[in-house]
Amino acid sequence: MKDRTSNVLSLLEDRTNDYANKIALGMKSIYGWKEFTYNGLGLMSRRIAAHLKNDLQIQKGEKLAILSESKPEYGTCVFASIIAGLITVPLDIKLTIYELKSILSDCNPTVMLVSQKYVNTALELQKEIPSLKHIILMDEPSYNDKLPSIYTIPTNYDCKWVHRSRHSTLFIIYTSGTTGNPKGVETTFGNILSQLDDLKTAFDPIFPKEARLLSILPMNHLFEMTVGFSTFLNFGFSVYYTQSLKPKDVMKMMYEKKIQYMVAVPAFIKLLKTAIENEASHTSAITKFLYKLKLKIAKFIPFRTVRRFMFRDIHKFAGGHFRGFISGGAPLDIEAEKFFRRIGIDTYQLYGLTETSPVATANTGRFRDPESVGRPLKSFEAKIDEETGELLLRGPAIMKGYHNQPELTASVIDEDGWFHTGDIAKINKKGFVYITGRIKNLIVLSGGKKVFPEEVEAVLEQSEYFKEVCVLGLERTFGAKDGTEDVAVVVVPKDELIEQYDEETLNSIIKGEVKKLSLRVAAYKRPNQVIISKEPLPRTATRKVKRREVKELVKV
Repeated sequence: MKDRTSNVLSLLEDRTNDYANKIALGMKSIYGWKEFTYNGLGLMSRRIAAHLKNDLQIQKGEKLAILSESKPEYGTCVFASIIAGLITVPLDIKLTIYELKSILSDCNPTVMLVSQKYVNTALELQKEIPSLKHIILMDEPSYNDKLPSIYTIPTNYDCKWVHRSRHSTLFIIYTSGTTGNPKGVETTFGNILSQLDDLKTAFDPIFPKEARLLSILPMNHLFEMTVGFSTFLNFGFSVYYTQSLKPKDVMKMMYEKKIQYMVAVPAFIKLLKTAIENEASHTSAITKFLYKLKLKIAKFIPFRTVRRFMFRDIHKFAGGHFRGFISGGAPLDIEAEKFFRRIGIDTYQLYGLTETSPVATANTGRFRDPESVGRPLKSFEAKIDEETGELLLRGPAIMKGYHNQPELTASVIDEDGWFHTGDIAKINKKGFVYITGRIKNLIVLSGGKKVFPEEVEAVLEQSEYFKEVCVLGLERTFGAKDGTEDVAVVVVPKDELIEQYDEETLNSIIKGEVKKLSLRVAAYKRPNQVIISKEPLPRTATRKVKRREVKELVKV
């Protein structure tokens, strides 16, 4: 008998039946809680699929775009697209009309499912994209009654499920190059099925039989789609979303729903640590003293239960059930990991790229080194290129390729099937992977020396004066060193520093701090240009600094 887990449609049907009345997806809005059971999720998905296939006559293999914030309805639209035999294109809500137009012109979707918040954007795009024939609301209709809604379409659940092979494209995820030549990663059914199997193996020893998770990441990112959504529904868990990312609001939601795990990027984990520390700083002198003393003692206590008891007031504030973070999308902040471990909360770091669907390694074992991204998942092979130090990966989760860009695909996947990650790494004898830098961020100096920005940033970020730091190479356009790069750093000072000092004093403090901290690295790695910015650095939705944009801002 054929394994039903080798087919996405069978897997969907099985999970719907297995967990019928359990909460699958939930979210709190101004109107209260909206929750879909597994059975309700299945019914709504079939209803939308029937409308797409039967009423709109959308054919197998056509594209369906989704423009929406994360919410329960998002999941129904993804599953509906799968059932109807379509290719799903999740869109980044932070992109401009110009960028979205560039993406849609590349993939030519027939239909767009959109939340009420982005209806006007969708209508503008429809005027520019000839292929975009249908727009459907993902919310209950309000003032905009001209557009059909997933809640007003016919209540017909009779839709013949469209089967496709493991090699067929499931998603096209656009990562970068959204102006000019959009870079859309084609992720197949086989890629996702491999991820579900691998991640079940990685997380099985950790998770209880039932769990409630909070996910704060946008669903247009494959990390959220694969981990926070698909993997945890595969486990039969309940996944909740939040509209607010304010630590107090997040903690309140954790309390209300007794959240046990959270899918988050390292920047948010660090933000939560800061919020807890700020709360502690506003207590009495004796309470502050005891808090700091407990943090020091907890370092030497091996039992998590004891550490949780020591900090029971913090745990109570978060509902008393929270066990850990699933972290990805950026390097883990080591100090934040240490802090939460000391108060009895674990952090499980995952690593990968959109091109690896996206998780390639997982640091989920009992003995974890927070500086490592863990070992490769069971279906992955990993090795280091001896000449460049680049991490190469191979396995069934490697993407099909970049949409409409065979040459670009061939430049990252070699003839033997190895995907070139662009990350510099080391693998120790136990198989743990350590990411040490990134090839494309390399700064090449006049003498041929190479500097990894991340290494210098790790030193400068320790300053109590710096809010944000970005190290980059600025090209010389004059003299004997024309065409080479200088090491430069863009520093965003902390708000209190900006408020307290005039421009001249602020410049002196920041440059002095850079000079002092830079003594910790080799002379050639030290920044010889310091640029001070009072504006936040541009970042992606997963909180990575957009180095290219920072460089352009500095040039101006």
